[in-house]
Amino acid sequence: MVATLSLGHSPDPDDAFMWWPLVGIDGAPPPVASPRLRFECVAEDIELLNRKAEKGELDITAISCAHYPRVAERYVLTACGASVGDGYGPRLVSGARTTPQAIVDSAGVVAVPGERTTAFLVASLLMGPGAFRYEVVPFDRIIAEVAAGRFAAGVVIHEGQLTFEESGLVLVEDLGRWWRGRTGLPLPLGANVVRRDLDARFGAGTRDEVVALLERSVAHALDHRATSIAYAHRFARDMDIATADEFVRLYVNHWTLDCGPRGRAAVERLLAEAADAGLAPRVAVDMIGSMQA
Repeated sequence: MVATLSLGHSPDPDDAFMWWPLVGIDGAPPPVASPRLRFECVAEDIELLNRKAEKGELDITAISCAHYPRVAERYVLTACGASVGDGYGPRLVSGARTTPQAIVDSAGVVAVPGERTTAFLVASLLMGPGAFRYEVVPFDRIIAEVAAGRFAAGVVIHEGQLTFEESGLVLVEDLGRWWRGRTGLPLPLGANVVRRDLDARFGAGTRDEVVALLERSVAHALDHRATSIAYAHRFARDMDIATADEFVRLYVNHWTLDCGPRGRAAVERLLAEAADAGLAPRVAVDMIGSMQA
């Protein structure tokens, strides 16, 4: 009997790029397959995926790394599938040149993509937990809302990191660059998790088999880049294929294939700082997969 596992991912080129080998394209059989497992993709905004993970609704899913402490009881992190900003990441942007402290001092409202997101966590570490006013806005509306003057600033994620200047906005701070300057580490933004109870539900060895299939999917996507980019471009909002390719290169790379010891250290540091700041519960980082240097 073949079991169907739900696989949550954001509706963005980078996630589509790395998971298509598990489901195939346009009805073609998946190039990475198992005789007893099949995958069903669920494409949702990352904040909605975070909420679904809180309820344990998905077997495998992308989450914001910052959200892991709140779902750690049900899920374990995988070393593959992460989105890591190595000196770059979400951007704090505004309609005029300013500074993070000036935004705080002005009591201006910052548009953020969700309270559970890593972008919001790092913005809070930058400007001070509870020190700034904010409003949650769907990620794909933040640039337009800031450009229209309805917010003093916004934290942009996904393709907005590359396109915000087209709307006349200016960079206040690159959160990934700030984080590396502070810690010397890359910024773990999106994480991939699997349910802890897969073996109990589908038989011994299921969790290890799933993790191996996830690793093979990322590797296959990277090895067949042209096909992967052509498919991923379907998920690109207002991006030409060259920009989609640039975005994918930022977030599907050697970190995604295996975050390694340095990537794990980055996750541990981020979650420790979140706990120290009172922004998340303190948990041990439980990660499975190769984690080879």
